[in-house]
Amino acid sequence: MGIYIGNVSNFKPNKGHIFFNLTDSVSIGDTISFENEDTKYTVSELMIKGKNVTTANKKQLVEIGRMKGNIHIGNRIYKLASKELSENSKLSYSTENKKVSLSAFVEVKENQPIKLTVSTNFCDNEFFNNITVHQKSKIVAVKANSRPIDDERIKAQICKTNNTIFRFEDVEVNLGDNLFIPSISVLNELRRNCLEEILNISNSRIIRKGRNVKLGLSSCNKKISTKNRKISLLLNIINKDINYSLLKNVDNVYIPLKYFSNKKLEDTLHSICDNFNAYIYLPTVIKANYKNLLNNIISNSIDKFNIKGFVISNISSCIFINNLKEKYSDKFEYIANYTLNVYNNYTDKVLENLGISKITLSPELNSSTINSICEHKITSTELIVYGRTPLMTSNYCLLGSTNKCYPTCGSKCKEDVKYYLKDRLGFSFRIIPDSIQTVTTIYNSKITSINGSDFNVNSYRIDVIDESIDEINDIVNVVLEGNRLEGKDYTNGNLNREI
Repeated sequence: MGIYIGNVSNFKPNKGHIFFNLTDSVSIGDTISFENEDTKYTVSELMIKGKNVTTANKKQLVEIGRMKGNIHIGNRIYKLASKELSENSKLSYSTENKKVSLSAFVEVKENQPIKLTVSTNFCDNEFFNNITVHQKSKIVAVKANSRPIDDERIKAQICKTNNTIFRFEDVEVNLGDNLFIPSISVLNELRRNCLEEILNISNSRIIRKGRNVKLGLSSCNKKISTKNRKISLLLNIINKDINYSLLKNVDNVYIPLKYFSNKKLEDTLHSICDNFNAYIYLPTVIKANYKNLLNNIISNSIDKFNIKGFVISNISSCIFINNLKEKYSDKFEYIANYTLNVYNNYTDKVLENLGISKITLSPELNSSTINSICEHKITSTELIVYGRTPLMTSNYCLLGSTNKCYPTCGSKCKEDVKYYLKDRLGFSFRIIPDSIQTVTTIYNSKITSINGSDFNVNSYRIDVIDESIDEINDIVNVVLEGNRLEGKDYTNGNLNREI
């Protein structure tokens, strides 16, 4: 929402001027917004007592001009961006450049090719460490008629690395007496050739290491066939009036645990469990005083339904896995949900030792990290390619608070009604309560849609809330065709972002 900086105390709509007392600083160029407005405004006119200023500080009464829209006295004002901070941050990352340190030895002898040796002795980067390369020119040094070349000129020429990732820490020159280099550009060529050879060696090390990167750029653009990929479907909401047997090309269905306690859904759950590999989807939050109740629901579900396995959403559930293994041996399969935060192959290995057979990759990962994990995966991998990402699981019932259900619960969350949180910009965030534990999950306003053919995973996961059977089948077809859904309602998540 930005930083709260005050409330409108006066507004002159004819001039577009607002007045308010600052609770934080504001400057020309900052971006602000109002609680009832979707529009962002850039502060271009800032005054104190009628005089123009560039910056105003906390507790000062200010006047800001050129403001028009749905603005009223009493509206809260927020600062969304600071021009000064933005400029400082840009300056920091544009000027900061960590270099690979090098040493060089230049040999210039009469009537001999000029030789250059470059070493990365100073570098502690594993991909650049302990590299030494040699180059020699076709041009030879000759006796000087008037002005011989000196050591400093040679060093200066070698050190011209400009915008490369390299920097020379030490340059040693072995120069014969009274010599001249016919073309000084030969030193530039030697330096370029040496640096290029070092880059080639470091890139080969990266590839051998299994990293799908080359100098920071992703090199994995090859599309992967989706024909043999399994499809898993998470039903965040189950409707007893829907015939789920009409689903096509779906292999696994994940059913949230809370639905197994609803007797009205038994026929629907039997239909799902008999037609697909059915997994009980355990909640992210498990309250201590509800553990016995949930364990009873699980035991009853195992007895009543054909259960293939469990999706584990909390690391504490690994104790639960051990208990099930003692009772049922290896009857069930256990899948690590994305909430176990698998960011690397070390976590993958630990989870395998705990009995996990498949990991769900975190939606927070970017494409290069996903490719790195898939390259060295130990267990099977599953990627969420469609769905609204949960932004928060609140240990609290939003409906109980807003509808004043306490101390008696009317189970409004079990009614066929949709609930949303709406932010000040008009975006709606779907909320789904869990009536058993009185917790609430808040979902993103945008739907994540990813092209699964970019990644070498074993299966794709589709998360649905209100989608119909026909819509789900259409989504499955799009995924299996190696495509993604496009439009203003969709996002590709964090794929192109740095973690």
